[in-house]
Amino acid sequence: MLKVIAGLGLVAFVAIAALLAPPRGEIVLPSATPFVAPSAGASALTAIPPGYRIRIPRLGIDLAIAEGDVGRDTVAQQTPENYAFHLPGTAIPGTGANCYLYAHARAGMFLSLWDARVGDVVSISTPDGRALSYVVTEIHPSVPPEDVSWTAPSPPDRITLQTSTGPNPGDPRFVVVARPS
Repeated sequence: MLKVIAGLGLVAFVAIAALLAPPRGEIVLPSATPFVAPSAGASALTAIPPGYRIRIPRLGIDLAIAEGDVGRDTVAQQTPENYAFHLPGTAIPGTGANCYLYAHARAGMFLSLWDARVGDVVSISTPDGRALSYVVTEIHPSVPPEDVSWTAPSPPDRITLQTSTGPNPGDPRFVVVARPS
């Protein structure tokens, strides 16, 4: 019975997401973490290569960044531990558009993101040794799962960080935005 109810919830979410999706031709799949498929021809919207890392020193966050997997993370709900994941279809950090990163709300991952403050420093290290510096400018502790606007891969340059607020796909998301410092 619970699977039937959950299935109906996913159908409703897909319908709502289709109506609210940004007008760029992205495909939004059902999940507590809405995913956007890559836009055709957008060079900054490629898979993130190995070697990127996110650090938020005050919060004790220090994670390698890996490419997210829509089927694994949203459909199967099997997001791996100990990584921050780059949302497929969003920008690579430092390319002038929105880079969307997500991770579990667990100790050693993004749980401490709940304690973020405006002004916190977010550092992204790149495979070629560059250090990109951002500062937290916005904190949104209860974003409804049907609000997919945060994933839009459009300018300006920013890092959007997301974690869950509960164990269910329908639970709100915790979203933090950081802009170049």
